[in-house]
Amino acid sequence: MMSGDVERLLIQFQDEEGEVLGSPFDVPLDITPDKLQLVCNALLQKEEPVPLAFFVRGEAEVVSSLGLCVKALGVETEQVLPVVYQPQAVFRVRAVARCTSSLQGHTEAVISTAFSPTGKYLASGSGDTTVRFWDLTTETPHHTARGHTHWVLTITWSPDGKKLASGCKNSQICLWDPVTGQQMGKTLTGHTKWITWLCWEPLHLNPECRYLASSSKDGSIRVWDTVLGRCDKILTGHTQSVTCVKWGGDGLLYTSSQDRTVKVWRAKDGVQCRTLQGHAHWVNTLALSTDYVLRTGAFEPATATVNPQDLSGSLEELKEKALERYNKVRSAAPERLVSGSDDFTMFLWNPAEDKKPLARMTGHSALVNEVLFSPDTRLLASASFDKSIKIWDGRTGKYLTSLRGHVAAVYQVAWSADSRLLVSGSSDSTLKVWDIKTGKLNMDLPGHADEVFAVDWSPDGQRVASGGKDKCLRIWRR
Repeated sequence: MMSGDVERLLIQFQDEEGEVLGSPFDVPLDITPDKLQLVCNALLQKEEPVPLAFFVRGEAEVVSSLGLCVKALGVETEQVLPVVYQPQAVFRVRAVARCTSSLQGHTEAVISTAFSPTGKYLASGSGDTTVRFWDLTTETPHHTARGHTHWVLTITWSPDGKKLASGCKNSQICLWDPVTGQQMGKTLTGHTKWITWLCWEPLHLNPECRYLASSSKDGSIRVWDTVLGRCDKILTGHTQSVTCVKWGGDGLLYTSSQDRTVKVWRAKDGVQCRTLQGHAHWVNTLALSTDYVLRTGAFEPATATVNPQDLSGSLEELKEKALERYNKVRSAAPERLVSGSDDFTMFLWNPAEDKKPLARMTGHSALVNEVLFSPDTRLLASASFDKSIKIWDGRTGKYLTSLRGHVAAVYQVAWSADSRLLVSGSSDSTLKVWDIKTGKLNMDLPGHADEVFAVDWSPDGQRVASGGKDKCLRIWRR
């Protein structure tokens, strides 16, 4: 072959569902992703070209040139080569790099921390029995919400950002108004042991954000009507502590339990649909592929401003917007569920349709503490007591890479809204920001004096909040 000639081959663009785009296309072997992007966007004929990532045969990403990829996979260049294109987030979240505030106020460990759906408010729950709201413009304490009589174990924002629910070790649930810090309505009582998890009904199913599901160590799940302040349904069936409850976007409730099962329930009448079995030990945690879009409701991170605002619009408009965002993320297939367990493994399920798992994900050498889908649902991160975070394919459950750097158990992780970065909090007292594409450490954030139990990345991408044993809430920014 003469050196002047560049080897060429035929490629066929297709989307993630396998739908082909245009006819096979003749390209030089040394074509770069940027050039592929020009070609692909020309074929897509969108008004606004979107950033794309390319995968040869849908498995190896084209990073520097197509040729290197073809070589690595050992593909025949005589045949037409399928190249899958994946639209990426149009906006970029920048990694947080420094601690801008260390907020004191809690007198015991901070157990949970959460940003509201737009990133306007920040709340934290602590072993000192209080929930605190923090003012993010000035990064100062805003309200202290008193009402619980024991450790606050779990907090969750309603998807419209107007209410925060908190559950404590004394089996009580309180609702709070973030603007005033006052309790809304009366305390919800009924569980006989502590509250393990809380989850609101999705905004696109009910824009009033009226119903709240809770799971408890007493083995039951309750659905509460927060307007009337009473228990609407009690779901029983688990034989041991229920560790997690998720309210899916298609009207199903998913629960995990120490009885080693995951159960699927119909939210409208509380009927048990199926039991997912396979774990050999306690199931600790659940993640839905639609978690992020359900959490943010009608808020679109791509349109975030520097000063987060509450969403305006009628209930109907918010519902429409939330539904549109949900359908876009869900696309054709129903939502996927991942369960993580003390048996060191995870299962990927398609719970609406099948009681057999899609994949069993093994590789951790200690219990799995948290699993979390990326906002674009393509990836899955798992945090474990084996000091590592593992990244998996969110559709197939295939193992992709391990993020190593923590020197003790990893408790919690949070994705940036553009799915390109991940932050992790660990028992080694540091937070670490990881670049997912390279699998490398982007930022090491020391600063806490003890274990970091809770971490969250605001949906507008501006801040990361972390809390832990040193009773301080820290805010990290660019």
